[in-house]
Amino acid sequence: MIELLAEITLGSLVARYVQPAGTARCELHLLPISMVDETVAPRRTLEDRPEILGLPQKFKPIDAISPGSLVHLKLQQDDTGYGFASGVTMAESATMFTLAYEGIQVKRPAPTPISPAGKGSATVVETTLRDTASRFRCIHRLHYTPGEPGVRSSTEFVNESKDALSLELLTSFALNGLTPFEAGSATPHLTFHRFRSWWSLEGRQDSAGLEVLHMERSWGGFGLFSERFGQVGTMPVRRWFPFAAVEDTTHGVVWAAQLAWAGSWQMELMRKGDRVTLCGGLADREFGHWVKHIQPGESFHTPEALLTVVAGTLDDACQALTTMQRGALEISAPPVEAGLPICFNEWCTSWGNPTHDNVLAIARRLQGCGVRYIVIDDGWAVRPPDALLQSNGDWIVDESKFPGGLKHTCDALRSMGYIPGIWFEFEVINPGATVWNETTHMVQRDGRPLQVGSRRFWDFTDPWVHNYLLEKVIRLLKENGIGYLKVDYNDNLGIGCDCADSLGEGLRRHVEGVQRFFHLLRREIPDLVIENCSSGGHRLEPSMQALASMGSFSDAHEPIIIPIVARNLQRLILPQQSLIWAVLHPSDDEPRLIFSLAATFLGRMCLSGEIHDLHPWQLDALRQATALYTKAGPIVSRGTSQFYGTPDNSYVDPLGWQAIVRTWENKALVVAHSFNQKSESAGDDDGKLTTLSIPLPFSDARITDSLAPQFASASVQKGQFTFRLPPGCQGGVWLMQTG
Repeated sequence: MIELLAEITLGSLVARYVQPAGTARCELHLLPISMVDETVAPRRTLEDRPEILGLPQKFKPIDAISPGSLVHLKLQQDDTGYGFASGVTMAESATMFTLAYEGIQVKRPAPTPISPAGKGSATVVETTLRDTASRFRCIHRLHYTPGEPGVRSSTEFVNESKDALSLELLTSFALNGLTPFEAGSATPHLTFHRFRSWWSLEGRQDSAGLEVLHMERSWGGFGLFSERFGQVGTMPVRRWFPFAAVEDTTHGVVWAAQLAWAGSWQMELMRKGDRVTLCGGLADREFGHWVKHIQPGESFHTPEALLTVVAGTLDDACQALTTMQRGALEISAPPVEAGLPICFNEWCTSWGNPTHDNVLAIARRLQGCGVRYIVIDDGWAVRPPDALLQSNGDWIVDESKFPGGLKHTCDALRSMGYIPGIWFEFEVINPGATVWNETTHMVQRDGRPLQVGSRRFWDFTDPWVHNYLLEKVIRLLKENGIGYLKVDYNDNLGIGCDCADSLGEGLRRHVEGVQRFFHLLRREIPDLVIENCSSGGHRLEPSMQALASMGSFSDAHEPIIIPIVARNLQRLILPQQSLIWAVLHPSDDEPRLIFSLAATFLGRMCLSGEIHDLHPWQLDALRQATALYTKAGPIVSRGTSQFYGTPDNSYVDPLGWQAIVRTWENKALVVAHSFNQKSESAGDDDGKLTTLSIPLPFSDARITDSLAPQFASASVQKGQFTFRLPPGCQGGVWLMQTG
């Protein structure tokens, strides 16, 4: 029923390429290497159900499975699919029925995707699928780099005809045959995992069984069902993260995928028979207004997707995908980043009114507090008289705030041992800028400049724009000795922009142009530390994170959900790239101060607030926190996390508690928070402490350092960590070691 075409071991997983009987197709099944022998053959037909038994013989047999495909695509020249699919999914179009397997080639060694000029340690599996009408071929590639717990997937489309062909859909990946551990329908055992996101509410886990999603197979196997989701525009983390996972809860296996793309994207969970397919890539014509014309002899490459399968949990799968993001960071990170330097951003200090004097006052106040980066946020450039907030486009230093320019300030910061940083939103223009009417160099839609609120957007396919920003951004950074760049981006293009092919293709080319400028930044200033910010976390996806040293985790500056967002983001980005706010005030009591500081141990520490007015005891607590953070840096960078606590409830007024245990070598870091927790006696004499207990990865651990409120306590006994926190919102950090 299924012919095995190839079976290739790639580290901890096996890529099994199979061909369903009676077809010319090719499916990809990813398996944990430890469970290869546990797969079972699928049932062929539906025979024993009453709705089948009563059918006339001419309608029998009813197939139990429907063939999948390694690649899904749709040409404008071909008909759409049937089975109630039109408008719901573009998969299984007429184009798919002309796609035939040709062969597989394994290339060892090959350049790694993250370092094409490297030593060639990767394995690349190339699978060629050819159009039976000889119009095109698709080359699907799986890249495996030794030591990575997953693979990278992409597709190349080559036009071999004499005419232009127009793509409306082309996937980066497709995982077929889920689940291969059940002969029949495994609906009750399959859970679909995603992560939601809105402004300042990033990373909420969304998990549902397939029956809850209404993704059960139909009684007769007819109808192509799809749960298609994604994001349209240039904020790739808006409503959803570009991530999805399917979990077989009976057999303890999770398949997960993460797209590395900063524009419009989609993923689909599809079903026609017993087994399901998870696929994704660029948003298609229906979802993302995308059509791409490919001329004869030309080719097109999709963005890559990161894929993994684990015999374990969703957290294990997330850990595998975030680990795969580390390679690009290690290649490109400036040397100064090695110790996870602490950042102070003055946004929540001056609230858009930085000056030479107040920046240097901050620097003097912070001496001895372990801070390395001091970032001047929005407000340093000249604003038109009627501008209330941002004024982007001209980027002229406001000398009423910085007499003689920024260099005097930056030189003074460096003389005190700091690396000066600055904020830019260089992709947009606001009213009042002298370049507001340079409309020929701006993104257009329907023949006029695209304006979203008070923003227009530079057209990054235009060389003039790159040259303009070379002068306005890169030259300013070089001339002033600025070593840290916070790149903000506070609105997006929506469905796309004018292009001969389509609005969606115009947007895709624009995003490629934006990323080319990021590459230019890094070539021109190799030691520049770049922060990827987009109204907080709207660009926290692998391709943008690979261009930056870190990303702003959220615009949540002070709400009590900061530890919750920071915890959830550990499943989606590297903690060493997750910049977390701790805004400090003289009015903070000890529990509030430590609550804020403790949250930053879930990623990168970013301080702000009324630093000038902090009391001596608060400064002492800050110094204690930064010293402890420096000790914990290797665990934050290289560790793995286990998550404990109550399930997420309200993101605004949460209840319950959480604890994250992150381990590396013989060390462990525990970060715990409680949210509006009521007191419970739990054996305590005064009945005012809540006692919580979590397992540790080693039995002989001992606490070596901590940051916790005065009335909190903690102990370790027989591999169990027990801590007691007063009621309300509390937080604490404990550093442990074994051996």
